[in-house]
Amino acid sequence: MGTGTSSGVPMIGCDCTVCTSTNPKDNRLRSSVLITSPTTTIVIDATPDFRYQMLRCNNRQLDAIVFTHPHKDHIAGLDDVRAYNYFLKKAIDLYANPLTEKHIRSEFYYAFEEIKYSGVPLLNMHTIGLEPFTIGDITLQPIEVMHMRMPVYGFRIGDFTYITDANFINPIELEKIVGTKILVLNALRREKHISHFTLSEAVTLAEQLQVPKVYLTHISHQLGLHNQVNTEIPSHIQLAYDGLTISI
Repeated sequence: MGTGTSSGVPMIGCDCTVCTSTNPKDNRLRSSVLITSPTTTIVIDATPDFRYQMLRCNNRQLDAIVFTHPHKDHIAGLDDVRAYNYFLKKAIDLYANPLTEKHIRSEFYYAFEEIKYSGVPLLNMHTIGLEPFTIGDITLQPIEVMHMRMPVYGFRIGDFTYITDANFINPIELEKIVGTKILVLNALRREKHISHFTLSEAVTLAEQLQVPKVYLTHISHQLGLHNQVNTEIPSHIQLAYDGLTISI
């Protein structure tokens, strides 16, 4: 399976050295990932940057959007799927846990009304739990992580695991990650945070899991410059960047 990942990251605080950097890897959008196989294309999370991210990578196919949790920076771009409805002439399948589904149905209520206005997004909602599920030829294993008190879903797809917005993973869920060859994990900043792993916490967890290759995502500007941070962490653990592509 070919796996393309596009890792955006949020602006939380502002470091002028990052904002004005000429390195494209310091130009960070919100966290999302595009997964492609020979027959199936899915996106994990529809961020406020969803439209631009999909235009930027010239993506013309979309079978489903899978959601990690209901925070605004992970669902706000959902309305823009209407372009895919138009060109693909089909509804887009959504996969979310009950909490996230509740918020999506409330936020985008007009897409779920019995009598819809012409042109609203066409969506098919699928409720997921912690059991594996399959979209086309891609099977996803949900992994429950904690974002302070909110349960968030990470996903393992074969040898690739994607986890964002977490600051705790219980031992049972950690077992689902064991054996992964590539891990994408959130690392917000250096200072302690109430709901995100810090840089040192993410590095410690990655080394504990003995994953051969790790990319850190959901990075705030407070973390610093891409090239500088990469010199401070083990070589098999590096910062992700917008447009990063991984093949498995």
